[in-house]
Amino acid sequence: MLSKSERTRLFIIEKSAALFNRKGFHGTSMSDILEATGLAKGGIYGHFASKEEIALEAFEFAFRKISDELALRIKQQTTAPDKLMAIVDYYYTFLSAAPVEGGCPILNFSSHTDASMPELKKAVHKAVRILLDSMHRILLKGQEYKQIKPNLDPLRESEILFSRIEGALMLAQATHDESRLQRLLDDLKIYIQENLKQ
Repeated sequence: MLSKSERTRLFIIEKSAALFNRKGFHGTSMSDILEATGLAKGGIYGHFASKEEIALEAFEFAFRKISDELALRIKQQTTAPDKLMAIVDYYYTFLSAAPVEGGCPILNFSSHTDASMPELKKAVHKAVRILLDSMHRILLKGQEYKQIKPNLDPLRESEILFSRIEGALMLAQATHDESRLQRLLDDLKIYIQENLKQ
């Protein structure tokens, strides 16, 4: 059971996550956070030392939502190709139904952070590594169980899959066209079937 203080902190993080994800770090003001939460400035600074700290917690909250949902979808599948398909399918309606408003936090936060925010940059890098490592492990296991072609480099293929998903999200987000996202993800599923599946 969370204490009142912990509930308030989580509430601030949840409300701020959508703001930072949608408007970016520099586009989100403390006034925006105050308005979204309905709290006074003292209510915010009683829980966080700075806007940077809120942004860091907001990113970690947003990424955790995605990674938890992805883990559940992956776990429901038994073969490596099906696990990869589940990852691709997860992003199919990401523009209209992302778990945190604004789309992919990795894409958004990586383009909004700079050298003045080393902790946030580190958190984004860690999130990318987690997703890449997950795909890499799926591909390695798939080769072990003869579900993925043996001559492929699992590390390279995980980077291809990740970059094609993020690239599709970026292009669709920039053009406000979810059908483009879906076409690109359909092409990626064909790539999995024809190039990766044993």
